[in-house]
Amino acid sequence: MAGEVIQVSRLLDERGLSSFQIKVLIWSVLIALIDGYDIGAIAFAAPHLVADWHVPPGDLKWVLTASNIGVLFGSQIFGWIGDCYGRKTALIAANLFFGVFTFAAAYSTNLGELFWLRTIAGLGIGGVIPNVVAINAESAPRNLRATLAIIAAGCVPLGGAFAGFVSAALIPHYGWPILFYVGGVVPIVIALAAIFGLPESIKYMALHEGHRHRMEQLIAVIRPGYKVPANARFVIEDEQQSPSSNPIYLFRNGLWLITPLAWLLFALNLMGYFFLISWTPTLMAAAKVPQATAALAGALLQVGGTVGSLLLCWWLQRHRFLAIAIMFVVAVPVVGSIGFWGTGSAAALLTSTFCAGFLVLGIQTGINVVGAMIYPTSLRANGSGWELGIGRLGSIAGPLVGGFLVGLPLATLYMWSALPFAAGAVVCFAIYVLNKARLKAHPELAQGQ
Repeated sequence: MAGEVIQVSRLLDERGLSSFQIKVLIWSVLIALIDGYDIGAIAFAAPHLVADWHVPPGDLKWVLTASNIGVLFGSQIFGWIGDCYGRKTALIAANLFFGVFTFAAAYSTNLGELFWLRTIAGLGIGGVIPNVVAINAESAPRNLRATLAIIAAGCVPLGGAFAGFVSAALIPHYGWPILFYVGGVVPIVIALAAIFGLPESIKYMALHEGHRHRMEQLIAVIRPGYKVPANARFVIEDEQQSPSSNPIYLFRNGLWLITPLAWLLFALNLMGYFFLISWTPTLMAAAKVPQATAALAGALLQVGGTVGSLLLCWWLQRHRFLAIAIMFVVAVPVVGSIGFWGTGSAAALLTSTFCAGFLVLGIQTGINVVGAMIYPTSLRANGSGWELGIGRLGSIAGPLVGGFLVGLPLATLYMWSALPFAAGAVVCFAIYVLNKARLKAHPELAQGQ
């Protein structure tokens, strides 16, 4: 029928979970794993840099922060690319970019060179999460939008754990550069393969007429036997789109206060998160914890984050900001306990780091997804990119503050590191209340979330 309107969200809801969503999810998991690996690799290289380059641990603060400085800008740049040119294009470009500069970091000879190479690589690293979240949220039926995105983004910390395992297994034989050889080659290979295998977001294609042919091919997969009429229009009926991807629209439709509070929420959690993953291996080594135990503690932070994300995804799908606020509250005593156990039982230390990762990285995965879900398709990657970009100020502050606090008793240091999570609980609850009021005042906005 000429002029027929095809409702894309309804189409996805009627079909349910299909091979299309599974394919998007598998590709997203691969991309998220290597992104997490490259984020975490520097923390596991750090103790070996101290030994090989004869530098004090405190001098590592800028190197540990470097990739986050790149992410500060890269998440916004690649978020904009994702909204303008497609999630697939942005993900491929981001992986190629950080793969090349991570590989080059293996040839660094001093902290200055390593700082600049990690900063430039961070531009590409920052482009992954906004587009992974967007492509999964936009390709899923309504009852799985947050769940599939959380599963994909939740694999980022698991990739960081792989860096710990590579460190423990390979650095004794090949030295610290092996971390960056692996972190450089793998994303390049994934990016080249994704050119042929990664699908594009169905909702992104619905908004861009240039993707009509690919959209029709995808609908034939999702709904076999249905032929798209020649003059059919694709609409995303449950979202109120913005006229453009200009960041000014991130403050419209009741978001004028929620958007800056979301930025603050990201900054607070990332401040605590990056303190933990950046300094834990080095601090444990300085406290005379056996090197293998220190590396395992760092890895278990990441493993715990993945387990937390996957086990709690149903709860986060249902309760969103309220669930995250509760997790913030519980994280305060758990993170504070790490320093106490650092000079005691190895089993207790590993348990506490796993539980801290379960909460802290589970929180980060949750806000990566739930924060992006408050924006429509036309702004989702951009909105997520700005959240991660501004939030990276916290991830820069965390390792830097840790560098200045090195020397305090381990128990005291980790108690201080729990403060951002206490503040995060207050901010997250405020966002929950404000968003609930916003959706009540504008019920048409609730459908897309």
